[in-house]
Amino acid sequence: MAVPSLDTEHPGIRVIAEVASVLQAGLASGEALQGVVSALRRGLNLRRCRLWLRTADGTRFTPVTTSGDDAEQPGYPPPVAEWMRHGPQREGVPGGWIVRLPLVHEAEPLGVLEVVIPTGRYEGVAHDVVVVVARILAPTIAATELSQDLASEVALRTHQMEAQGTFAAQIIDSLPVGLYVIDRGYRIRAWNRKRETGTQGVSHEDAMGREIFDVLDRQPRDLLKREFDRVFDTGELQQVEMESRASGEARHYRITKIPMRQDGDDISHVITIGEDITEWRQAQQRLTETEKLAAVGQLAAGVMHEINNPLATILACCEALALRTDDLSPGDRHGYDEYLKIIDTEVQRCRRIVESLLDFSRPKGGDKKPTDVNGVVDRTLFLLKHHARFKGLTVVRELASGLPLVLGDQERLIQSFMALMLNAMDAMDSRGTLTVRSRINPDRVDEILLEFIDTGAGITREDLPKIFEPFFTTKPQGRGTGLGLSICYGIIAEHRGRIDVESQIGVGSNFKVYLPTG
Repeated sequence: MAVPSLDTEHPGIRVIAEVASVLQAGLASGEALQGVVSALRRGLNLRRCRLWLRTADGTRFTPVTTSGDDAEQPGYPPPVAEWMRHGPQREGVPGGWIVRLPLVHEAEPLGVLEVVIPTGRYEGVAHDVVVVVARILAPTIAATELSQDLASEVALRTHQMEAQGTFAAQIIDSLPVGLYVIDRGYRIRAWNRKRETGTQGVSHEDAMGREIFDVLDRQPRDLLKREFDRVFDTGELQQVEMESRASGEARHYRITKIPMRQDGDDISHVITIGEDITEWRQAQQRLTETEKLAAVGQLAAGVMHEINNPLATILACCEALALRTDDLSPGDRHGYDEYLKIIDTEVQRCRRIVESLLDFSRPKGGDKKPTDVNGVVDRTLFLLKHHARFKGLTVVRELASGLPLVLGDQERLIQSFMALMLNAMDAMDSRGTLTVRSRINPDRVDEILLEFIDTGAGITREDLPKIFEPFFTTKPQGRGTGLGLSICYGIIAEHRGRIDVESQIGVGSNFKVYLPTG
């Protein structure tokens, strides 16, 4: 039997030698057949390699070994007679071509060797090597009587491999993260269900086998290629966080690229995992804000008496001086009255600030009982309608009926809602529309969602993360202490709720309060 000439630099010669060595040991177990397939696939970088043997009744072929990630086709392979009638087959596929070589000995069909050879420098040599291996396999299989035990072992091994492959695929599809795998040719070899339903959803069928740059075409090709090449070259895990507004709202993602070694030490694939961490980021932000509020509470508890005492002294002196103004001339008395009024006003302002700070340090919990949030909203609006600057607003009520009760402290909730409405009034400069809406949270049936929507100037992106921080305010000097929203945040947190804010410059803001019903 003539052996085709080979490029001596190609590993084909080593593959033939390894196959011969495996077969020389005899087909005593299924591992030997698997060894032949593994030698071909590993040594020639084949994408798929299968060995089929004729069934006992001689009518069909059955796989005794399999290696590769291509799915089986229904009704495949065809009956023995049909396949043998066509003889050797060659069929083009993306990035290579399928070769099927019947294993025939003395006109007797024994099986089929099927491989996918990738295009490249050595594809012709790889074809010659596969032909040689097929010629070696045919007489060896014909001379070896596969025992029933071996057939059972091969069938069992095949079933186990198929079951493991199905189980692994189900695990990957069940992951709550987007996952895909590319090879060194940047072609997609795995694409899970989460990737199909993401913001750039692409079906498994449309993604498999294509270059990743063609599928993720919204991302710059050069940047994406550099990221993959860095993993291929260094073997180091790469992780970045990014923000995307593809869905219309800001979402945060953690992208992790993991090197994969399929055979040996060389990196053959890169696994990419995309995880939506928006809620985690929001939870971290709320935790940070809560820690800030707790720190202010500790500060207030430590200094409140030290501040109140001198304030009380100043106020007492002011009152004593006011009693002595009767002895002054009218001109001097007018000046004294003005200064005393300023002192009294500023002392009272300082006392209000201290009282606000005390709200952080006082024991929380209060007398909570089942409360109708719509009733709390109505009572808050009733109190505010007498506010001179509030009368210029148009108030729209959109309160859903039949809402479940929440466990809450009515007075504290009124204080919180009032802070939000007064904040809206200031944002609109007492002119505009305030919409107050209540309903069941569309995303969670165990929560009530209250929305306070204004048509004010809006909040800048830079200020948005700071609005619940103590003493932060954008109001002019003397118009606010910067504690209203901080106290509001603390009250809602006491009720196991949370506040989110959506704002657009020139359009307005929407403060969303979520309160649990349980």
